[in-house]
Amino acid sequence: MRAEDIMIPVIDFLKPDDTLKKAVILLRTTRSGEECIGSKGLPVKDDFGKLVGILSMRDVLKAMLPFYMDMLDLGDFSWEGMVEGIAKRSGERLVRDIMSKVVVAVSKDAPLMECIDHMLKHRVKRLPVIGETGVVIGMLYEHNLFLAVTKEMFYED
Repeated sequence: MRAEDIMIPVIDFLKPDDTLKKAVILLRTTRSGEECIGSKGLPVKDDFGKLVGILSMRDVLKAMLPFYMDMLDLGDFSWEGMVEGIAKRSGERLVRDIMSKVVVAVSKDAPLMECIDHMLKHRVKRLPVIGETGVVIGMLYEHNLFLAVTKEMFYED
């Protein structure tokens, strides 16, 4: 099997200048329009269609943590109400400032073993799948690989 066989076709993309609020709406909405976790990560393309990043739920959550928190001895600090305030102020931040910029991708013809290798070496849970014209045609998620590979355990020769 190859990446193309188990990938999920991509219908939603982000642009670097999109707001975090727009991105979150897409992340929280399924293809049928219901509000729940639709996609765990979305590819970010520039105006020429080139893949320039991925915005994941983890990236959004990291954006909620103030950069200075690592530098402080918090002692009796209270977290109460902090995330709500940051979330309200973060909606207009740009995707370009939050997305993961180092993107590991695979071709649609990549064997599944190559996909597993990339995921494990680069510690990612999703891989953009690139078509013949160099554009993203799908996403390959860790759970898709898991299901495809472990299914083989139950087939007898």
